[in-house]
Amino acid sequence: MAIPAAPPSYAEVMASKDQLFPNQQAYSRQQPYPTQHSYPIQQPYSGQQPMPQPTTMPVHPSWAFVQPNPSTGYSSGYGPSVFTSYSDPSSSRSIDTFAVDSWNNKKIRHMFIQKVYAILMAQLMVTFGIVAVFTFCEPVRQYVRNNRILYYASFGVFIITYLILVCCTGIRRRHPWNLILLALFTLGMSYMAGMLTTYHDTKSVMICIGITALVCLAVSIFSFQTKFDFTSCHGLMFGLMMVLFITGLIMVFTVPFGYLPWLQTFYAGLGAIVFTMFLAYDTQLLLGNKRYSLSPEEHVFGALCLYTDIIYIFMFLLQLFGSRD
Repeated sequence: MAIPAAPPSYAEVMASKDQLFPNQQAYSRQQPYPTQHSYPIQQPYSGQQPMPQPTTMPVHPSWAFVQPNPSTGYSSGYGPSVFTSYSDPSSSRSIDTFAVDSWNNKKIRHMFIQKVYAILMAQLMVTFGIVAVFTFCEPVRQYVRNNRILYYASFGVFIITYLILVCCTGIRRRHPWNLILLALFTLGMSYMAGMLTTYHDTKSVMICIGITALVCLAVSIFSFQTKFDFTSCHGLMFGLMMVLFITGLIMVFTVPFGYLPWLQTFYAGLGAIVFTMFLAYDTQLLLGNKRYSLSPEEHVFGALCLYTDIIYIFMFLLQLFGSRD
């Protein structure tokens, strides 16, 4: 029976290892890295220095209305994605392109429309109250007709306040200056409309008020229901306005040659049609369901536009159907 060989000793194993790996011993004899090249050990956080905060998205102020991503099919270059407090509704900075997504919140939409129509109703009550006083009170009627300087003063107030409200966005959105200017504008235009009614009999004035109410109601219902987009008809609106302006200039230059009834009738009818279309245009801007929409911050500007359209419709209808005293 063969006797098994004894296991190798530790010295024999190490000698064989040095023969198989001759460079390992030399590597172990290398000096460590100098201390000046050693990396410093990071000290634990002591709490004296502030901890770095993670990057967060900016918080929008309370007045900002953030518009979601625009719908497909239309470019977003017509307006900003955030309604700032200093955007101009008469320019492309507050007229949003196809802002259906920005009106998804029906509560914001309904509150904006209710606020605009509440202001509009207050303006119309003041205006037609003044018209009723000028129409039914004979001493006031005669006094207004004999003092035309008040008409020119009211016209100046109307022009100044209108230009401020349309052009100065900061004042238009600053409470209470916007309401003060809107009240002065309403009083100026109400006096102008009331003085115009003093030159017509009472029956004609009441008929024109009724026609104006029916026209405004029909246009509002039509604008709510129709799929036709009046907000995209800028060229048509501009062309009709230029025709109305040129016709008015012709009437001014023909005054020295005498009164032309057919030209007066044409001008009054054209003016009633043009401002009826502008009423539909401004109503769809208010609703916000067409190509262009009005910023929900512009309740004063929306009420101003609707009120101006309604009063001009009444004035042109009074020139068209009213009987002069």
